[in-house]
Amino acid sequence: MSSENVQTKWGQFIPLVIVFFFWGFVAASNDILIPVFKTAFNLSQGESQLVSLAFYIAYTVGSLIYMGISFLIKEDLVNKIGYKNGLSLGLLISALGTLLFYPAANTGSFPLMLSGLFIVALGFSLQQTVANPLAIALGPISTGSQRLTLAGGINNLGTTIGPLIVSFAIFGSSTGGSTLSIESVKTPYLILGLAFLLVAILLKFSSLPDKPALIEEEVVTDGSTAKKSALQYPQLVMGMIAIFLYVGVEVSTASNLPAYMESKLGFLTHEVAPYISLYWASLMIGRWTGAVEAFTQKASLQQILRFVAPYLAFGVFLAVNAIAKHDLTPFYIYGLIILVLIAADIASKGNPARMLLIFSALGIIALVIGMSTSGMVSVYAFTSVGLFCSTLWPCIFTLAVSGLGKNTSQGSSFLIMMIMGGGVISWVQGFVSESIGIQASYIVGVLCFAYLVFYAWSVSGILKKQGISFDKKLSGGH
Repeated sequence: MSSENVQTKWGQFIPLVIVFFFWGFVAASNDILIPVFKTAFNLSQGESQLVSLAFYIAYTVGSLIYMGISFLIKEDLVNKIGYKNGLSLGLLISALGTLLFYPAANTGSFPLMLSGLFIVALGFSLQQTVANPLAIALGPISTGSQRLTLAGGINNLGTTIGPLIVSFAIFGSSTGGSTLSIESVKTPYLILGLAFLLVAILLKFSSLPDKPALIEEEVVTDGSTAKKSALQYPQLVMGMIAIFLYVGVEVSTASNLPAYMESKLGFLTHEVAPYISLYWASLMIGRWTGAVEAFTQKASLQQILRFVAPYLAFGVFLAVNAIAKHDLTPFYIYGLIILVLIAADIASKGNPARMLLIFSALGIIALVIGMSTSGMVSVYAFTSVGLFCSTLWPCIFTLAVSGLGKNTSQGSSFLIMMIMGGGVISWVQGFVSESIGIQASYIVGVLCFAYLVFYAWSVSGILKKQGISFDKKLSGGH
């Protein structure tokens, strides 16, 4: 990667992070659509998870289309059309998907709703392929991971307010939110489509580079010859499985939460939205914590910000829910759970493999507590999984592409393809819940975290054999 940039190009970076916001807004809003569609279309829990499956499988289809076109034209598609054009094209594809919500809502068609979500995510696949490396390229290498963290924080701002806005659009205010109308789904998505179009135009005429300097071929340090394919690197192949399972447990924990709270705790569908918001806000809390190094190099100030940043993010969640006129009393106790996140962040000492190991182990503990307790204790345990998922994307992504050299962008495409795990694992857990119960079905998430622990332990040895080690914290967000 080029190191010519001496400082972050904020004038270019700020418009770019708008697309990160969109990804979060739509992904988290799916967790509100799932119980709505389940009721409106009389679906089973497993069938309702087709919402997640349709959305996340589009990432894989999009990546395959991208690779197929690149193969046919014998040139990388994004390199040919330019990064700005790639982002704008991705936004236009997503905008087309939102248009399907109009006929789908008017005719009450579940397949058409799924088709709309699929096309929206198809556009997101292209946006992801472009935006993640572009965020790194807009400044020096040393702060590239912090830029991804900041972008991830904006992403989670979208995940925090998305469920609340969509829930309000469907149900109305919290005091009168008992009327379900499937036709009310179309309004927020048509507005979102208009936003996609406006941002596509904004980015097209922005100062974002069309062809940024990204990855240069690296010198092989162990005397071996450079590999021709990213799939020849074990850290990437194992990392692809890790991304699949990480996104899977992150999404399935939230998407199955409404069913648990409704069936076991007696919540109404519209009452679940603040807790879905808390789950996704938990990822924002963790990522804001990981972004502190982007603001200062002073170790003493970084330690202070590690306590300030997560509670500032928590304050954003409380403020948004206060505006939505939700009762904040149940959420204050969550401030104590955030201390566990801070302690884990400090204990990781900036090593991505160690961080992946610690946070995945904490994810297992959180899920086990959620499965073995009842009432609000179980809800807080399940929502805290968001805290422990918050750092996993950058850890896995960094470990998986380390040492790939000229194959880095190819490896990145393979990793983005595996985002489909969000849909597959959610769907699997939905069907497992029909056999063993919704609460016990979180054993699926435990198994996902178990592999991540294994990957964190084994990849360190793999990279050491290639002469790669880490002594600096690396952060980000999908």
